[in-house]
Amino acid sequence: MAEPIKVLLVDDHQVVRRGLRTFLEVQDDIEVVGEAADGTEGVARAEELKPDVVLMDVKMPGMDGVDALRKLRELNNPARVLIVTSFTEQRTVVPALRAGAAGYVYKDIDPDALAGAIRSVHAGHILLQPEVAGALLSQDDNNSGQGRGGSLTEREREVLGLIADGRSNREIARALVLSEKTVKTHVSNILMKLDLADRTQAALWAVRHGVTG
Repeated sequence: MAEPIKVLLVDDHQVVRRGLRTFLEVQDDIEVVGEAADGTEGVARAEELKPDVVLMDVKMPGMDGVDALRKLRELNNPARVLIVTSFTEQRTVVPALRAGAAGYVYKDIDPDALAGAIRSVHAGHILLQPEVAGALLSQDDNNSGQGRGGSLTEREREVLGLIADGRSNREIARALVLSEKTVKTHVSNILMKLDLADRTQAALWAVRHGVTG
């Protein structure tokens, strides 16, 4: 049996954390390894506990979710961060995605859908709702990699197109008959050549420039 997905809960409301824990603890393949009440504590706990997925609120006292995401990126923490928010405004969600979140869900999400979202981001998928993807695409981004697509090899463009389709490394490897290690190397090369920080930005770049799987 596969190891359970280790999840860290970061939210300043104890009631929310308790509700999330109560539901997630009945999932056979998900294990809640810890909680934190703000971004500073969340970063420290993520470094200590090494979770696979962090459920992160955006609006918190002290260090908020966006700053916590940036700090985790600075520390090269490999956890996938799923934003869990009650705010629907693009101006709240978009900065979190730009900071490296793998996606977002609203706090009124169906419990089974939340479990599915955790499994999805853990598998390497990106969860972007169309209206937020559109907002990201419409904004100017100095680090968009504009004009650098010509440096990609044909295989890297194939990998990039599949990233844009939301495929995980394992799924890309299966589709292109490659090893996962080779796919990871291609992904790293793509990010370096396009001067992008993560798969979310790579997926958006691909959509903006018409690279599809």
